[in-house]
Amino acid sequence: MSFGILGKKLGMSQFFDPNGKSIPVTVIEAGPCRITQLKTPATDGYSAAQIGFGEVREKLVNKPAAGHLAKSGEELLRHLQEYRLESLDGLELGASITVEAFEAGQKVDVSGDTIGRGFSGYQKRHGFSRGPMTHGSKNHRQPGSTGAGTTPGRVYPGKRMAGRYGGKQITTRGLTILKVDHERNLLVVKGSVPGKPGALLSIRPALRVGAKAAN
Repeated sequence: MSFGILGKKLGMSQFFDPNGKSIPVTVIEAGPCRITQLKTPATDGYSAAQIGFGEVREKLVNKPAAGHLAKSGEELLRHLQEYRLESLDGLELGASITVEAFEAGQKVDVSGDTIGRGFSGYQKRHGFSRGPMTHGSKNHRQPGSTGAGTTPGRVYPGKRMAGRYGGKQITTRGLTILKVDHERNLLVVKGSVPGKPGALLSIRPALRVGAKAAN
């Protein structure tokens, strides 16, 4: 996995290209992040860098976490994220990671939790069609058949039914960075990203076609 940065989704806006075409964009406050731990094959069995983002009050951090963070700096951080790397050359404990690591035109993968919608029914969660609304029908928003009767006599795993909708981590791949604002630590990417405004995001250089993440 390539080295990345943590950020917060601020919301969506729009850009206009030279031809006047509107382009939907997402504004992300990315970093600054601090390197809080460096893992090496000798001590941990693999190479990785852990970074922290978002200051937090002392009362909200337990003593083990505070002791861990004290090794890299004074500020206490709310979010920690680990990125596996092939090499740790040029990285130092306590160093700052900012949007300067990215540039306009670069492709990135953005990971985050989707908006949680709670327990949802068949139409909202899976897009099922509803039943008739007239002529005495009592099957308006019901699922219909969930499988055969005596054989197999059970509902197969994976059957699309009502249940928890959203609130899971997904990755939107291959988004293009349209603008990098170094002064305000902002990344403007083309398209939408997971989550609602204020959601935590992980932004990293896009994987090559056919490549797989290390973790």
